[in-house]
Amino acid sequence: MALPVAEWQARAARLWAGLEPALRERLAAASLHEAVRLGCDLLRSEEEEEAALLRLCHRARTDKEPEAASWYREQGNREFKRGQYRAALRLYSKAASHELPGSPEVSVCFANRSAALLHLGHFEVCLEDIARAESHGYPDRLLPKVLLRKAECLLCLERLQEAQDILRVLESKIALDGVMTTHLTRLKKLSQLKVKLGEKERCPEPAREARGGIQGEPEIWEENSRISGASSSLSLSFDAERGRHLVACQDIVAGQSLVKEEAFVSVLCPGESLPLQDGDTAWDTQATNADLYCHRCLRQLLASVPCQGCSYAKYCSQACADVAWQQYHRTECSLGALLLMLGVFCHVALRTVLLAGFAEVSRLVAWSQHGDKNLQNPEARSKPLSEAADAGAGIPGCGSNGRYQSSYQALFHLLPHTEQHSPEHKFLCTLSVVAMCKQLQAAGLEAAVLDQESPQQGSKPKTCGKASAELSPELKTVAEAMLRHVLQLQCNAQAITVMQELGPGDGAVVDKKPVRLATAFFPVLSLLNHSCCPNTSISFHGTAATVRASQAISSGQEVLHCYGPHCCRMKVAERQQLLSQYFFKCRCRACLEELESGVKSVVSIRNSFCCPKCQAQMLGEEDTLRCSNEACATSASRDHLSGRLQNLQQQIKKALDLLKAGKADQAIKMLLKCQMDAGTFLSPEHLLMGEMEDHLAQIYATLGKWQEAARHLKKSIEIVEMHHGPSSVETGHELFKLAQILFNGFAVSEALSTIQRAEGILSVHFGPQSAQIQELQEMKACLSELPRNILQR
Repeated sequence: MALPVAEWQARAARLWAGLEPALRERLAAASLHEAVRLGCDLLRSEEEEEAALLRLCHRARTDKEPEAASWYREQGNREFKRGQYRAALRLYSKAASHELPGSPEVSVCFANRSAALLHLGHFEVCLEDIARAESHGYPDRLLPKVLLRKAECLLCLERLQEAQDILRVLESKIALDGVMTTHLTRLKKLSQLKVKLGEKERCPEPAREARGGIQGEPEIWEENSRISGASSSLSLSFDAERGRHLVACQDIVAGQSLVKEEAFVSVLCPGESLPLQDGDTAWDTQATNADLYCHRCLRQLLASVPCQGCSYAKYCSQACADVAWQQYHRTECSLGALLLMLGVFCHVALRTVLLAGFAEVSRLVAWSQHGDKNLQNPEARSKPLSEAADAGAGIPGCGSNGRYQSSYQALFHLLPHTEQHSPEHKFLCTLSVVAMCKQLQAAGLEAAVLDQESPQQGSKPKTCGKASAELSPELKTVAEAMLRHVLQLQCNAQAITVMQELGPGDGAVVDKKPVRLATAFFPVLSLLNHSCCPNTSISFHGTAATVRASQAISSGQEVLHCYGPHCCRMKVAERQQLLSQYFFKCRCRACLEELESGVKSVVSIRNSFCCPKCQAQMLGEEDTLRCSNEACATSASRDHLSGRLQNLQQQIKKALDLLKAGKADQAIKMLLKCQMDAGTFLSPEHLLMGEMEDHLAQIYATLGKWQEAARHLKKSIEIVEMHHGPSSVETGHELFKLAQILFNGFAVSEALSTIQRAEGILSVHFGPQSAQIQELQEMKACLSELPRNILQR
């Protein structure tokens, strides 16, 4: 959630409505500096607003709760006994995040989690959890059980000497403790395994020929001398209409990398919950982004390292936890609930100033109040960066040497559009950042914000309470910078997305969907202007973004990125409405062609209703639609057809629920019935028709009926190509699924040709080293090793 929770928004709206008209006018026209001052005055006199915010914070449980830890551990034990090791793993992680640091119980959580990791085959990570359990004081009476697990992992990893050392320790413990004789059988088994591995070591298998598809040529990358993280094929230009923007200074081919940038700041979004088990419980047993990804580097979590001070932040390693603590989490730790209530934009703004450091923040805030306003002069934006720098012209965001870097200075110069935000929105943002800074002061965190102290990890500042009457001058500076960043985010926030698996992820065909993982500032990426028909594609790896050319770009052509509503997905009127949040009217080629030609959008034609009698397209802008076939002249209510569409979507959802319940045959029958119904009132090219074909392919694949699955998926691909284009990332993902189906169905020749096509598309959008490309190459290598007579099938 980008903005604060609805209750805080409602309180801000009521407070705004109750202000004197003159004060509302002052706030609407106020500079950032003046807005913060007025916000401080308002919150000082409106103590009930702060009290209400603190009451809201009690809804978000981010502190340690030993009772919750005990409950999660019990739930994990239950899932473990059922053989649901992945669910058990996540529940044990939740338990560990709620345990108090240094308690014996936290060592039990790590030990239990190591057992799940062993069953899942993650031996190295299992050893790490065993080490954590031992370092947290795992009970000596239970130690043999963990040591056996450790020996088994070492044997599986063929680390024989270490395994032998562990076995000796175990044998000595068993000799001292007679009740441990129940482990002798397993010890014998491990000893036998050790002998076998020893024989294997003495007589290694002959080296196998290296497998794998043709690896892509190493990418030629020459970094731009003027723009950090950008290719030398780009230049930075200015004009009054487009502001700063990137232009190709040489011909660029499809798939070429143009920008490689690490986010200046990123904040994990809470995200949707993924069910771990059935039934409602006292505590939340859902797996959210907070449970699945590292809160610092966004790497997918397997065995998380919890923060020692809160239950919310989780990391992929102790190293990540330590860096996060030093850079920002020492300030954020006790404010987790407040940050969740005030939304991701406020959280990004706070973390931005913490990463920049108070000295740099105060320098740039002072400049914005009293500095050289010529830096904002559009007349200075008429030359390429190289010429401007040589001429000595100041370029916003560039250093004195004329270089544009992915730095706080560049980020600070992104436009906040202070005059264009609605007064109500600006007021909400002002109240939120001022309330945040007052709580920083009340919690004793001002020194940490100002880089004056570094508390030990896990040490807790005093709990947020009633804020002092007056905000310090330094925190007013922080509030002003935060307000600037919150306003900037509406136009410059970049969603970091990840392809997340749907379902358990253990099927032969893996279906994925893009999920918003984090919100970030990328100063260089923000230089890309919008087009509804862009010539770039963006992919993410952790907190790093890579921009690639999705098509050939000629020298002199602007490099463009789509901010969301692509012309393939939405007609121009809807796109223009959504883009209004960016404070510009899109004049890209796709919009101009659609507006000036007067031709009905191909998107609305493909996603249109069709005549129930003759299947011709239904036309009309009002409530009554009429058949485009003059000989038919059938009319129908738009509301009636929309109702049928909603009912159809509900029936499709029920069919998918049947599939989840293991009732595949019933799901197929229901989807086939939905198809027949849809054919009577939807265009054959409607996206929903393609989705139903995709669902049928998924079901047939789960049944191992590969030919049927391929037949339905091919129909889905035809519709996807019509909407998104044959070289689109959407088509690439569908072809990847088709390749999996054909591979499993042993349709060798067709699988190889599909793999080649999918590889060609996906490598343009994601590069030759992406996980999907690697999997395609593995399939190709496996098929290529088959005998010639099979390859000719």
